Amino acid sequence: MRAAWYDRQGPAAEVLQVGDLPTPEPGPGEARVRLRASGANPADMARRAGPAHVMEGPRIIPHSDGAGVVDAVGPGADPGLIGRRVWLYNGQRGGRAHGTAAEAIALDASLLTPLPDHVSFEEGACLGIPCMTAWACVHSDGPVTGRTVLVTGGAGAVGNYAVQHAVRDGARVIATVSDPESEAAARAAGAHAVLRRDAPDLADEILEAASGPVDRIVEVDLGGDAAVAQRVIGVNGVIAAYASRGDPRPALDVYGLLRRNVTLRMFLLPISPLPLRQAAQAAIAAWLSDPAQPARHAVAARFPLADIAAAHQAIEAGGKRGTVVLLPER
Repeated sequence: MRAAWYDRQGPAAEVLQVGDLPTPEPGPGEARVRLRASGANPADMARRAGPAHVMEGPRIIPHSDGAGVVDAVGPGADPGLIGRRVWLYNGQRGGRAHGTAAEAIALDASLLTPLPDHVSFEEGACLGIPCMTAWACVHSDGPVTGRTVLVTGGAGAVGNYAVQHAVRDGARVIATVSDPESEAAARAAGAHAVLRRDAPDLADEILEAASGPVDRIVEVDLGGDAAVAQRVIGVNGVIAAYASRGDPRPALDVYGLLRRNVTLRMFLLPISPLPLRQAAQAAIAAWLSDPAQPARHAVAARFPLADIAAAHQAIEAGGKRGTVVLLPER
């Protein structure tokens, strides 16, 4: 099979290789997926670049997320999976060295979720980490029906799905964005109010839009947004953070948060509790099959597998709204 890999960490153009590798055979409980699309996330860039991440094998085929068709199963796996369209997550995660930047992948069948015919493989490759992370940040502390949810970075891969999940559950959603194009994307996802992240009085604008403190915050930059988040979160509120590009050690008003009984939740999908991940898979599967509330997916750019280095560089350059997708068969 054709695949991309690296055997040392470093800049994309220096370490990524493309060539032929043996096609994997599914082991016990596994299914093999002929991949039609591979979703590349910022976390995949960080793992390739190092040095904060340890390589999980001598040769890494990158990317966690993807979509394709099951063509074989191992002992103990459901043979009825063969021929099914699926999306998957945790390809190159949790000790696994073989991700989705290839023509095929074999992995535990529990990591596969049905992909309806009306959802393209490219759109399916956008789900995985972004959509599951968004669902968990919105719902891990219970339903948000009738509550106010603040989504920072509401046009990003995770943030845009978070807006949709919260709206689908009946929340009032306020999103923050960085530019007019992102504002349009957040509104299209259903946000009731969209604010600019660089506003000097952002906390006041959030409180005005929410008519008071917010109940949940889905946070893309805890370090950079800590002061605003602490000011606008309400009693029994939840700050669910999945990333941070700002200060890695932000100041926390411990007693201010304590007096409001605020939950500060850090979220990393690959090591989150299995029941939560299973709930996310089930909820997303139901959403994708609901014609009354169709999901919106953002494919930021498409690259053939041979151009994986350029794809990684495009992600690292920033400015992409959505997921960069690689096409193994192109």
